[in-house]
Amino acid sequence: MLFFSCSKASAMLLPCIFLAYLVASSSANFYQDAQITWGDQRAKILNGGQLLTLSLDQASGAGFQSKNEYLFGRFDMQLKLVPGNSAGSVTTFYVSILNLSSQGPGHDEIDFEFLGNSSGNPYTVHTNVYAQGKGEKEQQFHLWFDPTTTFHTYSIVWNAQRITFLVDNIPIRVFHNSEAIGIPFPNNQPMRVYASLWNADDWATQGGRVKADWTKAPFVASYRNFKINACPPSSGSSCVSKSTNSLNTEAWQTQELDGAGRNRLRWVQAKHMIYNYCSDVKRFMQGLPSECKRSRF
Repeated sequence: MLFFSCSKASAMLLPCIFLAYLVASSSANFYQDAQITWGDQRAKILNGGQLLTLSLDQASGAGFQSKNEYLFGRFDMQLKLVPGNSAGSVTTFYVSILNLSSQGPGHDEIDFEFLGNSSGNPYTVHTNVYAQGKGEKEQQFHLWFDPTTTFHTYSIVWNAQRITFLVDNIPIRVFHNSEAIGIPFPNNQPMRVYASLWNADDWATQGGRVKADWTKAPFVASYRNFKINACPPSSGSSCVSKSTNSLNTEAWQTQELDGAGRNRLRWVQAKHMIYNYCSDVKRFMQGLPSECKRSRF
């Protein structure tokens, strides 16, 4: 499937949105498809279930999760991040088997985390993949826009071959299934979608050197247009979709980047990547992870 419909001239300059997907797809309703899991009144569902806000103060943050769990899928969420001085805060959107028994050797997770910063400094987009309890596969980025002024779409496409992270339908990272060379890949445990806003000022902003300014609290992040196109755990070939376009219903199951998508990925990683575990020779002094020797495109 083609990821993008932009002209060649715009491919390396501006983010573009796959318009056909956005027009044809309908959004999940937070009342029907999500449940608030912590934070008391700091999590609010508004606009008839079309908007969900999370707030953070010195006492607590807040979070929610999908009511259902899925084994593979495409998950889209529009976020507007905490504006102004967001130092110390972490806003998240991820899929995980997060429960009391999941931490440790069996833990699977696919992460988008947005690390706040002091006013005038960019957010850091932190991505990671855990499989069978093994993580340490971080890539970080600075966005090419201000993510606090309007909503932008963040997507996780998870199939048996690869995991693709997208921002406004532009791929920023692809993590391939490398089980053939002994690298764990999350492909046999169903996961839920999670989102949260929480205090991590001991590490989130410039390694913990910049703390949260609680005089600016409450900090608020907003979520909308939660789209699920995914398979229930025992679905076989039957998958759940909030899309009214049959062309999109199962395309994600084999989705990979076309030539234009690979060009955009190269652009993002050349211009906006600020950390790549596959380049961190000081961290991996005994040798870089085996999957780093393969093409990341």
